[in-house]
Amino acid sequence: MSESESPAADARLLRQRLHLAGYLADDEIATTVWLAEALQRPLLLEGDAGVGKTALALALARSQNATLVRLQCFEGLDLAQAAYEWNYGRQLMAIRLSEASPDGRKAVAESDVFSREYLLERPLLRAISQTGPCVLLIDEIDRADEAFEAYLLEVLADYQITVPEIGTLRASHIPQVILTSNGTRELSDALRRRCLYHYLDYPTLAREIAIVKAVLPQADSRLVEEAVQFVQSLRREDLIKIPGIAETLDWVSALFKLQHNMLPEDMSAVLGTLGCLLKTREDRFAMGPDRLRQLVEGRKAVGVAEKGAAQAQVAV
Repeated sequence: MSESESPAADARLLRQRLHLAGYLADDEIATTVWLAEALQRPLLLEGDAGVGKTALALALARSQNATLVRLQCFEGLDLAQAAYEWNYGRQLMAIRLSEASPDGRKAVAESDVFSREYLLERPLLRAISQTGPCVLLIDEIDRADEAFEAYLLEVLADYQITVPEIGTLRASHIPQVILTSNGTRELSDALRRRCLYHYLDYPTLAREIAIVKAVLPQADSRLVEEAVQFVQSLRREDLIKIPGIAETLDWVSALFKLQHNMLPEDMSAVLGTLGCLLKTREDRFAMGPDRLRQLVEGRKAVGVAEKGAAQAQVAV
């Protein structure tokens, strides 16, 4: 087998395509995504909100010129919203038209109105009905309840949906399935066994700088580097909601629009932009001017004892 035909080369090619689609994946992520496709297995991406789980699925669809079908999960999600629903209005219309037929034609049989053409496709059925490349994104599966998770097992295991009135509808083209979870509840072992798994963490300093520069090439390089260093320090604070990559991009974009070419030395200018990074009242008021200056300078307080104060300098 030549190197160009090797799995490693295929994984590198996928990484390049994701990069062109706007997602900077590392080797581990690219290899896992490639394996999920090669094995025709769903991929469960777990991690904190804002680390790029959904963005990866969107970029994957773009990189393959595939149809993206997205199912946004929430508490109370049911079969009619996720898989299929009967088009009752059309069924009733067909029955009435048949009964009112001037030639006295017999009313349509029940089996006629409970057929494939009267089904309304929801995301799951739409995904397995695609005849070409498809990426099915099941977003925030941890927000759905356990009953829906149990129903999902058939789709993930066999890429099929059973409709009692019709039978089993199987995928003619296997979609690539990406599930995301923020870890708000523990997922079942049955679901995890059916998926490949990857934990997506916050990016390293170098990778986050590269991401911001790729998305905001017009921003000054010094501004990007200093801003990302600040966000990386901020993530080590005891925050209720840690800022993700999307918040970093919003903040750098805001600083750029305010015509900064570096991180402002005036903390009042930084305070006015913190709404891009900090999304709770507690986090916002915990970041006063003094604490901000410590973070900007790359310092992080490690504690204050009753008899005095002590600080440790952390290299950024």
